[in-house]
Amino acid sequence: MAILIDETTRVIVQGITGRIGQFHTKEMLDYGTRVVGGVTPGKSGETRMGLPVFDTVKDAVSVTGAQASIVFVPPPFAADSIMEAADAGIRYCVCITDGIPGQDMMRVKRYMRRYKTAERMVLTGPNCAGTISPGKSMLGIMPGHIYLPGRVGIIGRSGTLGYEAAAQLTALGIGVSTSVGIGGDPVNGSSFRDHLARFEDDPDTDIVIMIGEIGGPQEAEATTFVRQQMTKPVVGYIAGLSAPKGRKMGHAGAIVSATGESAQEKVEILSAAGITIAPNPSSIGQTVADVLNRRGLLATA
Repeated sequence: MAILIDETTRVIVQGITGRIGQFHTKEMLDYGTRVVGGVTPGKSGETRMGLPVFDTVKDAVSVTGAQASIVFVPPPFAADSIMEAADAGIRYCVCITDGIPGQDMMRVKRYMRRYKTAERMVLTGPNCAGTISPGKSMLGIMPGHIYLPGRVGIIGRSGTLGYEAAAQLTALGIGVSTSVGIGGDPVNGSSFRDHLARFEDDPDTDIVIMIGEIGGPQEAEATTFVRQQMTKPVVGYIAGLSAPKGRKMGHAGAIVSATGESAQEKVEILSAAGITIAPNPSSIGQTVADVLNRRGLLATA
């Protein structure tokens, strides 16, 4: 079992006719993702890589039965594309686009709150690497070959640190059930807490890695869920231990602006919740292996 996507998930690509959209569509198809079409306004009737192109997401969903979408739309138009996906009945949307204005994402969040049912769209991103269920489906821009199928869940704000964790696990013979990039912007579609709940309910995930960074309250907010509701072990890593206060580091959201948002403070908060902390990025895989071994789970990872 995988959270969010699997080999049966029908995917459309918003922005499929652009250079970046076409490149990553081919990568996803080569991986085995069930891409069934794309959307670019004004391009209806065209094809890309043998896939039909539609003017609207509603048209694409109506013809292909798509359940998920991935957004490769330029920043000025990306927010509208996300809302269009929600309106068309897409259940899961990944937004890769970097540089979407914060005000636009606030508008997206308000719009999505209109969908109060359990079936409302789940959004990850923007400014994320996407989601992969190894051996089943890839909805993103990650290097799929470094992921081994297994029983470790990954949630990360940083795409490259997610890759690093996956590569370390593969080197140790440990596989991943699903890896989710939630993005590093200050306003994003879903949080650590949202996906921790999904992994907690997934019978094929034994342990979860939470990769955070300085800035924002997400990691601290997730610890309440871990402390009160998680039965599965969580390994954490927080990037930015050497970052000066008030200095933006990498992601637009990675800036310390309040108490509790520095890397050291987050490490202390996560540790107090019972999360095992990897002391540096090169030790994430071994830290997971140690926790699995202590719990007698290493052979089934």
